[in-house]
Amino acid sequence: MSARFLRATLALLALNCFGTPVATAISCRNEEGEAVDWFTFYKLPKRQDKEKRDIGLEYLYLDSTTRRWKRSKQLMNSTQSVLGKTLEQLYEAYASKGNNTAYVIYNDGVPGAVNYSRKYGHTKGLLLWNRVQGFWLIHSIPRFPPTPEEGYGYPPTGTRNGQTGICVTFKYNQYEAIDSQLLICNPNIYSCFIPTTFNRELIYIRQLCTGSTSREIPGQHLTTLQSAQGQKFLHFAKSDSYLEDIFAAWMAQRLKTHLLTETWQRKRQELPSNCSLPYHVYNVKAIKLSGRSYFSSYQDHAKWCVSRKGTKNHWTCIGDLNRSPHQAFRSGGFICTQNQHIYQAFQGLVLYYENCD
Repeated sequence: MSARFLRATLALLALNCFGTPVATAISCRNEEGEAVDWFTFYKLPKRQDKEKRDIGLEYLYLDSTTRRWKRSKQLMNSTQSVLGKTLEQLYEAYASKGNNTAYVIYNDGVPGAVNYSRKYGHTKGLLLWNRVQGFWLIHSIPRFPPTPEEGYGYPPTGTRNGQTGICVTFKYNQYEAIDSQLLICNPNIYSCFIPTTFNRELIYIRQLCTGSTSREIPGQHLTTLQSAQGQKFLHFAKSDSYLEDIFAAWMAQRLKTHLLTETWQRKRQELPSNCSLPYHVYNVKAIKLSGRSYFSSYQDHAKWCVSRKGTKNHWTCIGDLNRSPHQAFRSGGFICTQNQHIYQAFQGLVLYYENCD
């Protein structure tokens, strides 16, 4: 039996047994285009030191098959980057014009727009799925990505500051829970395609896509999600009616851990570290890289937090919101995990943090 005939036979068997070829399974992808259960990235800021020649497109990368950060050889604006490889599935789905794949792209900073929309959540992300599985990409990059008809690109406005993101592969049975979380986060959807085959289960995503949501939205909701390979995640979602600091009032107390938070620390717009509740929240002030290299939180548009060393529960959360008085009036959320490789990777980035007064 020839190798070519064997491959064709296996593909046909997969189609008969599962209704879709194995090769077309939608998932997060690494830089080789291989499926991974999850990945996270840290896009580094553009350095002021001309000798470093960092152009603001370099990034650190970690996925479900590795143990620690690696500095990618790719640049974020390349189609060979982890985002380029993962979003390639979006462009293939768009080009096929089929009715079995759906996508939703959202960002409060729409590509090509000058201003940011405060009517919607302070949320940025993308979902692509079919009735078998898909992925949810949550990130902090304004004006990203372009619409599917434009193909892959990375905005010049995303080079100056640090940015973070996480992609998780989910089976389709998780999308009802994600549907409800998105309702609360109220994302600004600027491109979407949802075939009618998803109408019955995913009510709110379609309403958000058409701008017809009328249901009264809860102030907050926490849900448990499970990746395609069984990794547990918690997702915190708050609406604009929940006016507390999501980190101090909710996440730290629910996770039962002191949190070190790294969010965009715009001068005179940050909240101070908070030790008034049983579990404290501290602002990270500087991020360390290899050797003596580091950068300030003022250069970082990332949104993440990690349990302080010595805390029993080791959590890492990546998401949408800054610790700022203005962000209390915005909706958004965080996805959290106790994966030890993610925890050690982010914990290792903390150079120093602000104690409480």
